[in-house]
Amino acid sequence: MIVNLITFASFLHKQASIRVSHEVVLSELEKHFTVNLVDYQDAEQLGPDDFKLVFIATGGVEQPVVQYFETLSHPVVMLADGIQNSLAAALELSSWLRNRGLRNEILHGEVSVIVQRIRTHYQNFQAKRSLFGLRIGVIGSPSPWLIASGVDYLLTKRRWGVEYTDIPLERIYELYDKITDNEVGASCAAFASQALACREATPEDLLKAMRLYRAIRRVCEEEKLSAVTLNCFKLIEQIGTTGCLALSLLNNEGILAGCEGDLQTIFTLLASRVLTGKVGFMANPSMVNIHNHEIIFAHCTIPTKLTEQYIIRNHFETNSSIGIQGVMPTGEVTIIRCGCECLDEYYLSTGTLMENTNYLKLCRTQIRVKMDSPVDYFLKNPIGNHHIVLPGNHEEALNEFLQANTCKRVE
Repeated sequence: MIVNLITFASFLHKQASIRVSHEVVLSELEKHFTVNLVDYQDAEQLGPDDFKLVFIATGGVEQPVVQYFETLSHPVVMLADGIQNSLAAALELSSWLRNRGLRNEILHGEVSVIVQRIRTHYQNFQAKRSLFGLRIGVIGSPSPWLIASGVDYLLTKRRWGVEYTDIPLERIYELYDKITDNEVGASCAAFASQALACREATPEDLLKAMRLYRAIRRVCEEEKLSAVTLNCFKLIEQIGTTGCLALSLLNNEGILAGCEGDLQTIFTLLASRVLTGKVGFMANPSMVNIHNHEIIFAHCTIPTKLTEQYIIRNHFETNSSIGIQGVMPTGEVTIIRCGCECLDEYYLSTGTLMENTNYLKLCRTQIRVKMDSPVDYFLKNPIGNHHIVLPGNHEEALNEFLQANTCKRVE
């Protein structure tokens, strides 16, 4: 791991003396990282994939930092060991940045703590760079009831580097019609053989759902998509099959897939996976118990890789085609949703998955989660409907990443 320290020092100090003056902290950092000292006047030579921190080596550097502010990474992370008034200068700069609404941090004190903070900032940097250039396919328009789940494509690309691209449903229909039952028969048999049971769905339902999966998969390959969100209810009207199986299988394969054309939640899935490596379950908060801090999350699709076993059902709202009832393992989970049109707000909490429920009038996959924070948010201040359930506790990493990118946490 290479750490480029963009070095600011007073003209009274020669570059050669900087290394000697700060030998203690630099030699300790070099036990963990490859450290490059880069004079601030040469910072423009570093590329966007180079990890950079600001090294305040002396006092009296406030004006150069302001002058070269645009060349720095954001948030601005400043290393200051206190030698030669470096901490005093860092404090002044931190105040200047804060007064302009810019997030910053001073690394100072125990080297072990500094090393851990550098690793965290590097992880956030890598995650943000991983998002840059990724493409999210929007197949069909968002469902009309998602009135608070839209995004501004341009602002989102500027903030996160992610590109949304619209894909007409007609393209899916055309590919779907070309795929025969014989082409997907073996895949259907394999999927059914691994299921715990098959209830309302018929073999014909499974064949049609698998053909849809193949059609969407083809479009993802042709468009080089990292994620896709699907207006599944229009599909039901047109070709008589749901997208639940397709979305489950795509998520299993690492192409993140969400329902109902929800633009905010598909980004949440993508950002969460980039940072944690985990695929999530996109679900509706369907029942809220304020006194017990419990929520029932439910939806008709789930990546089967998240389940201990699954049952092939029909789709809850339409009583047709394919829905998936997954049984998730109990234990710690993280609940997250990114919201607002430029995706600069988020909800985040941890909890414990207590049991898989089976209410008759809810979507097929259902889990009861006891939350570690009050559930009033869902009734008083929600930033949308769908939320992502991630196995494990990832609150610290997700919060660090979103805070580093100047997002507001909603509670």
